[in-house]
Amino acid sequence: MKTLVWSSSFIRAFRRAVRRQPGLRARAVNTLRQLAEDPFHPSLHSHKLKGQMAGVWACTVDYDNRILFEFVENPESGQEEIHLLTMGTHDEVY
Repeated sequence: MKTLVWSSSFIRAFRRAVRRQPGLRARAVNTLRQLAEDPFHPSLHSHKLKGQMAGVWACTVDYDNRILFEFVENPESGQEEIHLLTMGTHDEVY
């Protein structure tokens, strides 16, 4: 299980998305739980981005919502963590 590191921009985006779509909270929490357990679970549709967003990964919350993240190494423990960058609709995050 990997540690999820919430960036300030992810927290803002999460709050904004949940405020617009109250039912999204439960789906997003389930997605985050699955992401921590297995970032490449088939239900997440995790994929690496290209171009200006090279090095960033995306996974699916539902049909229109995505979470962008990257894999980073914790300098203290040396463990790989998942740094959550942002969340929103397909058009907002890409």
